[in-house]
Amino acid sequence: MKKTLALLLAAVMMLALLTACGGGDKPADNAGDSQTGQSDTTTPPADAATPEEPAAGGTVGVCIYKFDDAFMTTYRNALEAILKEKGYEPIVVDGNNDQAKQNEQINTFITQGVDALIINPVMTSAADTIIATVKGAGIPTVLINREPTPEQMAAYDKLVYVGCDARQSGTMQGELILDTPNKGDINGDGKISYIMIQGDPENVDAQYRTEFSVKALEDAGMEVEQLNLTRGDWDREKGQTICANDLAQFGDKIEVVFCNNDDMAIGALQAIQSAGRKVNEDIYLVGVDALDAALNEVQAGNMTGTVLNDANGQAAGAVAEMEKLLGGATYSSGNQSVYVDYVKVTPENVGDFMK
Repeated sequence: MKKTLALLLAAVMMLALLTACGGGDKPADNAGDSQTGQSDTTTPPADAATPEEPAAGGTVGVCIYKFDDAFMTTYRNALEAILKEKGYEPIVVDGNNDQAKQNEQINTFITQGVDALIINPVMTSAADTIIATVKGAGIPTVLINREPTPEQMAAYDKLVYVGCDARQSGTMQGELILDTPNKGDINGDGKISYIMIQGDPENVDAQYRTEFSVKALEDAGMEVEQLNLTRGDWDREKGQTICANDLAQFGDKIEVVFCNNDDMAIGALQAIQSAGRKVNEDIYLVGVDALDAALNEVQAGNMTGTVLNDANGQAAGAVAEMEKLLGGATYSSGNQSVYVDYVKVTPENVGDFMK
């Protein structure tokens, strides 16, 4: 009897022990997985970070040369939207076209400890100072819209420029004139007489657009005559004033009005219309940027054409390059510029670019 009771007690104890161990099998396995970080059944989320693509997040300081520039308004809005969509916190500041103020803004961002900088320089000539500042702080930096020289860029390997090659935009302006029935020679005297309304001549975009628009005509074998070249600082009112003064001085001799951007071209259009001239009949007018207002005028026949400066494409490219830098990428000398192509906009294809 005692032997039987002892056996029964032993059986009960064994059953209890087995139940306790069996109830903990799965939690024990899961705990082991969480400690080792390994699991045969769990995969990382689709947006998991890799060394090449750092997890989105962090603060990005964005310096714009001035907010009331029509093209840069489109650009910065696109840039801010893309950054926010990717989970970054953009802080966007207005340089008010004042390089000293922008320098202070850059230094403030550095003091605040932003993770990256995207800078639209007020003055290209300030590139050395800007690059030395961001290099000293070790902050990944993307320069946009205004391109330094390759030699300046080479000073810092965590620096990249994203923009368009302004030589291409100038060439396309010239091609827009060459595509007209008389190739710009409206009065048939064997030469194209033009005025040039330039942006900021210190800006490389203004320099290249001015040079290459005319070069395209010359390369096509056309004789050209520059009646006037005046600085318009990318400003619509200045474009109007300059064109009005030139029309008063040179009258019907002006066959082509080249403008380094659309804002100045729209101002010039106002002067042309006030003078009783008709675009595409007795005068040609071209700009750059493909602003909405300019697209409307191209469609209406009031501008010969413009050249798309792809703000959305450049903004996306700037963020993509910033993320590469945050992921540890560096750039070697001569490979620090990323370009987005310009596109010619004519009355025939303008509808493709209108919202």
